Amino acid sequence: MAKSYKDLLKDLDKTRLPRHIGIIMDGNGRWAKKRLSPRIIGHREGAKAIRQVVELGVELKLELITFYAFSTENWSRPEDEVQGLLKLLREQLLKEIPELNQQNIYVDFIGSARGLEADYMKEIHALAAQTQQNTGMKVNIAFNYGGRLEIIEAIKKLSPAQIAELSPQNFGDYLYTAGQPDPDLIIRTSGEYRLSNFLTWQSAYSEIYITDVLWPDFGKHEFVLALIDFQKRKRRYGGIG
Repeated sequence: MAKSYKDLLKDLDKTRLPRHIGIIMDGNGRWAKKRLSPRIIGHREGAKAIRQVVELGVELKLELITFYAFSTENWSRPEDEVQGLLKLLREQLLKEIPELNQQNIYVDFIGSARGLEADYMKEIHALAAQTQQNTGMKVNIAFNYGGRLEIIEAIKKLSPAQIAELSPQNFGDYLYTAGQPDPDLIIRTSGEYRLSNFLTWQSAYSEIYITDVLWPDFGKHEFVLALIDFQKRKRRYGGIG
């Protein structure tokens, strides 16, 4: 009999948890296809998995989780799916904000405004802003996000003087994630072995955990397994361990 997530927590060193976890939520469409359902049903079930991960994050007092919700490449998907995803994000914010506030969770968006209607952007940012006074775990929603575009947009904002002073140590100050720690761990579901333009600069030394589990089936049990695996890694950052 498989261990419950509560039993697995006994194997977790809560003093060595990653500060920042990035999650590439892959497999919603395949989950739906297996059940002969529309792809948007998979995305709705995936939203339930987000809740599971956030709940455990609060329980473990994690610092930061970044969810890859919508990439700059996702615009190439069928129009009905894209519109369904945009609608789902708004619906979930409306539904979850009261609970997020109760749990002292701070929600923020990272990504580009390109291609999005101004009224839509204003509404979702206003919803997220209802959590800005919270001091607990932070949740980034990477929305209309692309790592390469993030780098280009950062460079375009720089003055000649800032470019002259640019270094690997300070470039992060100009990214969407300015002031945040780089991800210690990136989790990708559905068995794909790629980063898909996610946190391209920030992930230079991230540990990567791949699971075959499709995102809608990813819950607290799978999340703890990923954290346990992370704690088995030796992080050398290019040195000798």
